[in-house]
Amino acid sequence: MSFTNILTMTKSNRKFAIGLDYGTNSVRALITDVENGNEIASVVDPYPSGDAGIFLDSKQPLLARQNPEDYINGFYRSVSGVVRHALDVKDAEFSPEGVVGIGVDTTGSTPIPVDRDGTALGLLPQFKKELDAQSWLWKDHTAFAEAAEITEKASLYQVKYLSQCGEKYSSEWFWSKILHCKRVNPNVFEAAYSWVELADFIPALIIGNTNPNTLPRGICAAGHKAMFHTQWGGLPSAEFLGSLDPDLVRLRNHFNTKTQTSDQAAGGLCEHIAAKVGLPSGIPVTIGTLDCHAGAVGAGIKPGTLVKIIGTSTCDVMIHPLSEPLATIPGLCGIVPGSVMSGMYGIEAGQSGVGDIFNWFVKNMTPESFTKTTNIHNALEAEAEKLAPGESGLLALDWHSGNRTILVDQLLTGLLLGMTVHTTAPEIYRTLIEATAFGALTIINRLEEYGINVVEVINCGGIAEKSPLTMQIYADVCNKPMKISRSAQTCALGAAILGTVAGGYYPNVQTAQQKMTGVKETIYVPNTRAVAVYQRLYQLYHNLHDAFGRNENPNSLYPLMKELIHIRDNTRK
Repeated sequence: MSFTNILTMTKSNRKFAIGLDYGTNSVRALITDVENGNEIASVVDPYPSGDAGIFLDSKQPLLARQNPEDYINGFYRSVSGVVRHALDVKDAEFSPEGVVGIGVDTTGSTPIPVDRDGTALGLLPQFKKELDAQSWLWKDHTAFAEAAEITEKASLYQVKYLSQCGEKYSSEWFWSKILHCKRVNPNVFEAAYSWVELADFIPALIIGNTNPNTLPRGICAAGHKAMFHTQWGGLPSAEFLGSLDPDLVRLRNHFNTKTQTSDQAAGGLCEHIAAKVGLPSGIPVTIGTLDCHAGAVGAGIKPGTLVKIIGTSTCDVMIHPLSEPLATIPGLCGIVPGSVMSGMYGIEAGQSGVGDIFNWFVKNMTPESFTKTTNIHNALEAEAEKLAPGESGLLALDWHSGNRTILVDQLLTGLLLGMTVHTTAPEIYRTLIEATAFGALTIINRLEEYGINVVEVINCGGIAEKSPLTMQIYADVCNKPMKISRSAQTCALGAAILGTVAGGYYPNVQTAQQKMTGVKETIYVPNTRAVAVYQRLYQLYHNLHDAFGRNENPNSLYPLMKELIHIRDNTRK
């Protein structure tokens, strides 16, 4: 059955798209009306394994893995559930035959070791209890030494493989994780015929092509996480990867060297999977993309628009026309043609921890008087909102999960300065929000320093939706109005928009965005008095940022955090 035929097989004239958003703790399925982007139905399926879906190891605080079975079962539960819900919605006129496309976005870099057939090793009986055989979640930072090694060797290499990803390779990314696996668990490494990003794994699964040699690979994950670029003909050369470890060359040979943009179809929904979720077979499924890039699409990104996807971490995304010159920008997570939208450079930056930091404080540091409330975050925010900028005398660094941009160093840690015996929990909570806002401003400054003008900022994600205090602080710190994406499911909506283009309903992403995206009426406008105080505080933050994050002068405090980690790790061993 051809993709175009699907568009005519409907019981009503209304058309729909499905967006799948694989987040850190759950998968979300959304059905939307393609004419206006309105939500028809949505289902959230939490991952049941580990701690909120994540396997942790108390002896390795940088480790974070996931069970690939959660992804597969999550697909069946969320999609079948959202189809049932949509059928029950009055006046929606939903029909499964009216679905024009399915879009998929996921976390990344979240590579999965697979066998010759593309089956995740973590699903096999002999590897079910093996942490290294599971999915290596984006927030797994165990490969920090390998990332540093890749950065060092790439800096000496004739082809500048890191020129398009900020000049530093990250422990969050594809090759560093694979190389680390080889060194800590050669049995798992040898059993893996290939490694597949989660963003490629899900589309491959549901179209029925899991062969690692031929399954469709998206430019988004490959370009931003695996050093794939047209400048050097795709992946880094066998010579370069072999200089890291000869066995990486074998994996390179098992990687489909053709990548595609996420507005293209990877294939059609295969028959046996379609039957399980209540959909017709053959519905176009998009090439997979990363969640933050789908969120940018769902927020209505265009040149000059910075989209901030604020959740567990924060991803900052911009686009720039391919026809216009663009400088390489040190410290970013990549500048990749077509990674967000065809015809545009995708520009990615971000912070490794935002919501994670707030949750850490609530879980571990909150006084008993606040734990008795229904929502601790709301209770702390209510008290923190009463404080004026600078009133607490506190300042923090937002590096509890390392620094993703600009320093690209996952061995940096959090810091809180200025405490006294009178310091309160709401004061600290507000200071942590301010620290993440200062980190956000640091990214904006870097973009504008290299000629990328940030005309507007659109925010999306749970924190943007639920925390007015955070949005006001961001507006005051960045001295820019903060807009909020109209959809509460912006990433899933972006995936659905990509599905409409892959399915042929809209000719391009821009046309679909005009129909399906928008912002809320509420806009957080900078407060002049707060801006003035935060400009002074930001200079102090910047001093701390450079003192602890850079190793460029003899008085630098850069070794301090690293030495603490060294002592900690040796003690725990």
